[in-house]
Amino acid sequence: MSDSAVGVVGDEAVAERLGDAGHAVVTGTVSDIPATDRLVAVGRAAVRAAGRAGNEPLVLPVGAGRGIRSVPRESVTAAVAAIDGGRIEHHPVLDVRVGGQPTATALWDVTAVTAEAARISEYTVSTATETVAQFRADGVAMATAAGSTGYASRVGGPVLAPTADMCAVVPIAPFTTNPDHWVLELSALSITVERDEATVALYVDGDRECTVDCGDSIEFHQTGRLRVAVVDASRSRFR
Repeated sequence: MSDSAVGVVGDEAVAERLGDAGHAVVTGTVSDIPATDRLVAVGRAAVRAAGRAGNEPLVLPVGAGRGIRSVPRESVTAAVAAIDGGRIEHHPVLDVRVGGQPTATALWDVTAVTAEAARISEYTVSTATETVAQFRADGVAMATAAGSTGYASRVGGPVLAPTADMCAVVPIAPFTTNPDHWVLELSALSITVERDEATVALYVDGDRECTVDCGDSIEFHQTGRLRVAVVDASRSRFR
């Protein structure tokens, strides 16, 4: 590894361990990401914050679960030393807009779901060139490759290999006996709420952000990318 400092977000103990190993370390928080070329992000919140960093640092995720390849905490010192000899995976960072208004930044998934039990709504999934489907369901999930190992897979969606421009769109408890799901380009993708019979809540990377009114569209625009360092200690994203 070069002599430049490495940023650390999410765990002071990891920063101390790297410092004890002789690395120059700059610590930060999820709201104040260090402006370093290399960043150790411990946990999902730190990885998500790293995706919003304007300088697109090379990120080594630590203990971040499935989806994005991460290393265990006990391997972090060797993993940082191996960054320069590793390879890089790219994951899209998305601007999520509701009714045309910027709402949140997504790295893993976006879910629209009825806020009341035993209520359904109707959704239209569209791309720039066509209407993909219209269906009644409890909700609908959109997952990037990073998020496709999570909730979307539990409701029947595929697990995607890392790619910069594809996602899975999966109805949640659809009102049909033969439901489909789709792998679509992220460019100009939108999901529109078509019925006002129930309140539809929007969740971005697991956090509730707002409600979506009937007739409003949830739109996705790629605004950046997360560059993930993959080294020998990185765990498989499929297990």
